[in-house]
Amino acid sequence: MASSSATQKPSSSSSSSAPSPKLNFDVFLSFRGEDTRYGFTDHLFKSLERKGIHTFRDDKLERGEEIGQELPGTIEGSRFSVIVFSERYADSKWCLEELTKIMECRKERGQTVLPVFYHVDPSHVRKQTGSFGKGFAKHETTVDEEKVKRWRAAMTEATDLGGWHVVKDKEGMSQSLLRKLLTLSSRLKPKFLHVEEHMVGMKLRLENLKSMLQIHLGQVYVMGICGISGIGKTTIAKMLYNDIFCQFDGSCFLEDVKNRFKSHNDRLQLLQELLRGIQKDANLELNSIVDGVNMIKDRLNSGKFLVVVDDVDHQDQVQLLIKSCTWFAQGSRIIVTTKDKHLINMHQLEASTKVNVLLYEASALCEEESIELFSWHAFRQNVPEEDYMNLSKCMVNYARGHPLALKVLGSSLCGKTIDEWKSELNRLKIFPKKEVNDLFRLSFDGLDYFEKEVFLDIACFFRGADKNFMLSILDSCNLYATGVLPVLHDRCLITIRNKTSTNA
Repeated sequence: MASSSATQKPSSSSSSSAPSPKLNFDVFLSFRGEDTRYGFTDHLFKSLERKGIHTFRDDKLERGEEIGQELPGTIEGSRFSVIVFSERYADSKWCLEELTKIMECRKERGQTVLPVFYHVDPSHVRKQTGSFGKGFAKHETTVDEEKVKRWRAAMTEATDLGGWHVVKDKEGMSQSLLRKLLTLSSRLKPKFLHVEEHMVGMKLRLENLKSMLQIHLGQVYVMGICGISGIGKTTIAKMLYNDIFCQFDGSCFLEDVKNRFKSHNDRLQLLQELLRGIQKDANLELNSIVDGVNMIKDRLNSGKFLVVVDDVDHQDQVQLLIKSCTWFAQGSRIIVTTKDKHLINMHQLEASTKVNVLLYEASALCEEESIELFSWHAFRQNVPEEDYMNLSKCMVNYARGHPLALKVLGSSLCGKTIDEWKSELNRLKIFPKKEVNDLFRLSFDGLDYFEKEVFLDIACFFRGADKNFMLSILDSCNLYATGVLPVLHDRCLITIRNKTSTNA
């Protein structure tokens, strides 16, 4: 494929003089029916329709006469135009009028134009020689000279865009064109993931993530987003996905992988979902996991892809869905959200020099952000009501910047009296909120016996203690704390400050 940018942004003057028509079609197909209707064009049309791309193909009217009155409006009402230049395309006045209108829409409305050279030499089309020269020679004897000049100029302009050269016995280029149309269509009709309103503090974090990923660079990047349950890993991953997925040839967000990996059918479904995102084929079906892995290996190097694997807790999940980063084409980005940094560290050891592995630890909200998020859920505004200010700060202090805890507490107190707030605060000092407690237990329950014992000892007795002092005591109790401590740190359950003190 010899392709250059085929989209021209409309100028301010042209956009003001040409109001946008209603877009009734994704693609307008311009072709010479006698040459391609029952072959290439028919195959392309059916493929586009199967992929959900609404395509206009004029099968009802005879070609060769003047263009019908309704056709210009149809061209204007299409997102893209595909021009199939075939052997006798220039014989048809109808085709040449379509071509002229298409190039006019490109100039005045920014329409995307994709030329296809079907069994013809692109240079013959550009220079109007060979069969194209013969076609124009006939028209010059019967058609107004200025009109013929416009036709020639439109054809030269269209050819200069590059395009797809389909040679006899090598018509696989139609699949390349189909992928291009699918990519462009998805960018014009993107399907965004749902993200809650009032994502306080997320804008700066999103910009930091985008800066780390360096989308403009051609290398493959793997990013791990780590943190405890409810800290906002999935939320920031969704926001990042929504912000950048249109810059890729294909994308997929595999949500809640940990809970969807339990059976053979679950794993098959995940692979199928991944392939559907990459190929943009909602009807793709897999017969086996082996087939899925083989297809992924074949497809990943065919374009620049974005893949998000959300909430993984075991290396097997990453290995099945990503397998090898070296399979990905340059420019691809893989994002993994997990509570366990060790999974990303393991991936870093396996990555080649052509793959960059990054680690981003989702952090708690600062006090100002916490008060704003809490207020949205407690008061339906971004600041607390004046009479509730001190109580709100107490609740925010209790949540310690944890986004989900702030939402739960704020929602539970919405509309309640000051006395009810005070009672709830006193209760929380003894009995934690069930929804919040259950959330933290997700991380705790994933630990083994020794890991739980060491974590509880740190939380109860060694917060802020000297690391070496703590290890000497716990190791003497046969708790194997020296080996356990990195596990707790990787799972974001403790912090180690200055390599000497610990905090749970």
